[in-house]
Amino acid sequence: MQKFLTFIVNLMKKENLFASQGGPIILAQVENEYGFYESAYGDGGKRYAAWAANMAVSQSTGVPWIMCEQFDAPDTVIDTCNSFYCDNFKPISPNKPKFWTENWPGWFKTFGASDPHRPPEDVAFSVARFFQKGGSLQNYYMYHGGTNFGRTSGGPFITTSYDYDAPIDEYGLARCPKWGHLKELHRSIKLCERPLLNGKTTFLTLGPSQEADVYQDSSGACAAFLANLDDKNDEVVEFRNTSYHLPAWSVSILPDCKGVAFNSAKVGSQTSVVEMIATNLKPSTPSPLRSLQWDVFQEKAGIWGIADFTKNGLVDHINTTKDATDYFWYRTSLLVDENEEFFRNGSSPILIVESKGHAMHVFINQKLQASASGNGSSPPFKLTSPISLKPGMNVIALLSMTVGLQNAGSFYEWIGAGPYSVRITGMKKSTVDLSSSTWTYKIGLLGEHLRIYDTDGLNAVKWVSTSEPPKQQPLTWYKAVVDSPPGYDPIGLDMIQMGKGLAWLNGQEIGRYWPRIGSKGEQCVQQCDYRGKFSQNKCNTGCGEPTQRWYHVPRSWFKPSGNILVIFEEKGGDPTKITFSTRKISSVCAHISEDHPAFDFEYSQKRSTGDFINKTTTRLKCHPSTQISHVKFASFGNPTGTCGSFAQGQCHDPNSVSTVEKVCLNKSYCELEISQENFDMQLCPSLVKRLAVEVVCS
Repeated sequence: MQKFLTFIVNLMKKENLFASQGGPIILAQVENEYGFYESAYGDGGKRYAAWAANMAVSQSTGVPWIMCEQFDAPDTVIDTCNSFYCDNFKPISPNKPKFWTENWPGWFKTFGASDPHRPPEDVAFSVARFFQKGGSLQNYYMYHGGTNFGRTSGGPFITTSYDYDAPIDEYGLARCPKWGHLKELHRSIKLCERPLLNGKTTFLTLGPSQEADVYQDSSGACAAFLANLDDKNDEVVEFRNTSYHLPAWSVSILPDCKGVAFNSAKVGSQTSVVEMIATNLKPSTPSPLRSLQWDVFQEKAGIWGIADFTKNGLVDHINTTKDATDYFWYRTSLLVDENEEFFRNGSSPILIVESKGHAMHVFINQKLQASASGNGSSPPFKLTSPISLKPGMNVIALLSMTVGLQNAGSFYEWIGAGPYSVRITGMKKSTVDLSSSTWTYKIGLLGEHLRIYDTDGLNAVKWVSTSEPPKQQPLTWYKAVVDSPPGYDPIGLDMIQMGKGLAWLNGQEIGRYWPRIGSKGEQCVQQCDYRGKFSQNKCNTGCGEPTQRWYHVPRSWFKPSGNILVIFEEKGGDPTKITFSTRKISSVCAHISEDHPAFDFEYSQKRSTGDFINKTTTRLKCHPSTQISHVKFASFGNPTGTCGSFAQGQCHDPNSVSTVEKVCLNKSYCELEISQENFDMQLCPSLVKRLAVEVVCS
């Protein structure tokens, strides 16, 4: 470990990247959340943590070293917090700054599970609370979602997508309103910079679950955070002889201790509607019918070439493959008496396989007869399936598969994978235990070994060309030469009609695909209530739907034409239904009330009195390559619904649509101020009026 860490530090030093050298790196981290697992190692764990800290500090980087969630970190490093909330975190030493190194704005997804989401209101609440309570540094994990290309995902069972419901999505598009809401939060906190850095803090109780923290410096500069910790009820509080409305579970930021620049529960930034627009795979080489030609290669079910070894009993998958591949073949044979009862009465013997994980396909006499897998919560599984045997010798081949490696926990290098018990019931001998039989083993697939997905290995096997490739056929490689989708929008590969496998483009591995249906037994919500403590399963969607349908393919991987798409399908799918899809912002929405604390950040300035100017304004922004072409909905009054399903209420300004058209049509960006100039402010005087808008970008 010391060799590795020293190597990395020296790489940084060579390029003058540390702040002490004039570079951008201001902090360095050693270990990550080891404190959660240290106790499992006893005194050795404590000694290791201290050694790691001192070894890191000895590297002389000139910047502080941090240890995340290290509860006994030595004084030479800074201990930090990773969580959904860190406002109550206190460093071991009062002389150390309060750092939040991982604020989770979402959560990762696993194959077979539903989609986690964290509401922007709650993310903003957590950040505002952290700085309200003396936080020094806050970092998002993740701020920009990503992709686990190739076989890099861990978990196990973490999806190829690592979108994380982050403010910037996996494809590089801003996730709105989360991105915009946090941007306004950051600007609001920035306005409080002087008193936060130089002032003294005063704590005030404003109610049973309401409180304020006030920062004021010697010059009189003042900033206040007003919090309502009640997770059900809005409250009106008195602060400095002024009344403030605080929604439940929210923080208001007052950069001058007077005007509200931001409230975490009031989302005024735009919402973007993002769609995946399918484009059929187009052949690069024109043919009379312009039909796409597929090249097909069939893997053998079982041992290909010369076996790697033969052994009595079952071996561990990971310990044998060393993660060189997801795939590992186990093969044995079984002699079946022709007088077995099940041949006469029409019953079937039952195969029972117990595995440490992660997934398996069972081939008997070259035919796929059963499949099973674990999941992100429990990688081990038990396969119980009726099987078809023939009189005489039967060949049983188990294709064991990993779906990423364990990446956290105590002693996780010993967890392993693969079958440890194989039995057949329903025969004369009652139960036939094959666990200790002679097994023949082969690591990986022939196509992998020959690298037939790569430019240099494409001709290593004999492909069969056809315009009608076989469907629902297991262990099949498919290859097609396709054009790049037109335009500049990000691209996803739609694999909804495929089973499970791997995909490549021009030799670059897109990753594992598996549109596995999420469990219907999970708890999913139609609309998430942001109020109250968040946990990763609180606001899930997509129960009973494919875990991951689209797989990100970077535009930089494409050539204008002649792109080679290679698919390995494990259990069977329909390659003719594979499409590229482009990710587009099709429309944007805004929904804002007239009392929204919409501080005008774009033109922030002060009156001569020192008060900050507030303008209740919403902004609509399309992608720079598109414009607002149509106003789909606009209503000033008391509209109902959410983006995509707005409806007029009883109170409605009939000029709403024409006003929005006048300000926004044929522009990529526009600002709509709630003012008498634009809307009838005298309308429904007893109501707090709202503006709801949806426009189409094209």
